[in-house]
Amino acid sequence: MAGSGVIDDYVTGLSRTLRGPRGPRLDMIAEARDSLLDTAEALEGDGLGREEAERTAVEEFGTIGEIAPGYQEELFIAAGRRLAAVLFLTVPLTTVMWSVIWKIFPTAPTAYETTPGWFVPVARGLDILQMLIGVLGGVALFALGRGLRRIRRPRLVTRFLGLLVWAMLPVMLALTGALMFGSSGPAGFDDYLPGVGVALVSLLLWGLQLYGAFKCLSLTRRGPVPACS
Repeated sequence: MAGSGVIDDYVTGLSRTLRGPRGPRLDMIAEARDSLLDTAEALEGDGLGREEAERTAVEEFGTIGEIAPGYQEELFIAAGRRLAAVLFLTVPLTTVMWSVIWKIFPTAPTAYETTPGWFVPVARGLDILQMLIGVLGGVALFALGRGLRRIRRPRLVTRFLGLLVWAMLPVMLALTGALMFGSSGPAGFDDYLPGVGVALVSLLLWGLQLYGAFKCLSLTRRGPVPACS
């Protein structure tokens, strides 16, 4: 059977070594396997036996220790790019959705006539913070794309994004809780279907951000795969 034996063992070892997003990782493994099979078939056509052709193809391709660091760096980039795109799109979107909801809420602006004096500054601060996170997501997305030529350690960018999300979590919870307390609900919002819908969407997007941050931190915690000398 084509591809069984030496190449299969090599590809299995490479797959076990790499860590990162499932889709890009499987694509890398598939490309490596296809390249090895093509080389082995060419060598077999030159007169080598199948096992020897596979062994030669693997030797020419390089040891797992030699090629894994380069592959792993690509996976760091893929994970960071995913989280950056999520932040760039979802955080500003959440801010816009809530801004619209507060403007069309049936009792607005009378629902907020009794809010404390700090309410509006805190609300504006929350909006600015969310927009800033979105901007940082956009900058990171560019840096992990066209800006890669100027970045020596993309792993650090990926890790920074993960830390950013988790560091902002308690801040966002505190500010959101303060606004809910200051507005006393507001009254009637629990039965306001557009508001409930936006709240559910916000929770879903927030969960997506936290999941992406967790994956980035988990991936970069042990550092890159060391190359064998």
